[in-house]
Amino acid sequence: MGDVTKILRSIREGQPSAPDALLRVVYEELRGLAARRMAHEAPGQTLQATALVHEAWVKLGDLSFDNRAHFFGAAAEAMRRILVDKARQKKAVKHGGGMLRVDWSSLDLATEAVDDQILAVHDALDKLEAKDPLGAELIKLRFFAGLPNVEAAAVLGLSERTAKRTWAYARAWLYEELRRTLS
Repeated sequence: MGDVTKILRSIREGQPSAPDALLRVVYEELRGLAARRMAHEAPGQTLQATALVHEAWVKLGDLSFDNRAHFFGAAAEAMRRILVDKARQKKAVKHGGGMLRVDWSSLDLATEAVDDQILAVHDALDKLEAKDPLGAELIKLRFFAGLPNVEAAAVLGLSERTAKRTWAYARAWLYEELRRTLS
């Protein structure tokens, strides 16, 4: 009988330290399984293998499995269901389904844009500033000053959570405005 099966038996017998022992023994193997699952996903997937392992671990629940194969089969199924749920969520209209996804965190508008794009960004920021001055300032601090969210929030006197919400709205608004303008 392997280590995993022994630990699973200990879990069924109610040994309190057994779930932690199981995680230590299977974590790297679960991570490898998650990485293989993620390799088959479309580019631009926001879920990382480590997060997939953690979400699957939570979904596995009480860990009452018969043996190693039963455990890893359940873990693989949990990962599959998580990825399906994420895909459905992305396709939902309220999450931007059907829209082109752009990784704004790696976009450097100031250095790689051509003149027309720079002017379009400038005009869009002016419009955003009239509509949402705080959002425009946050965009400037994040994009042009290169401040991370925590530092930009501190500069503006906002909680990190408020800055994150403001950032999401301003970024989406700016994207839509630029898409409309540059189309």
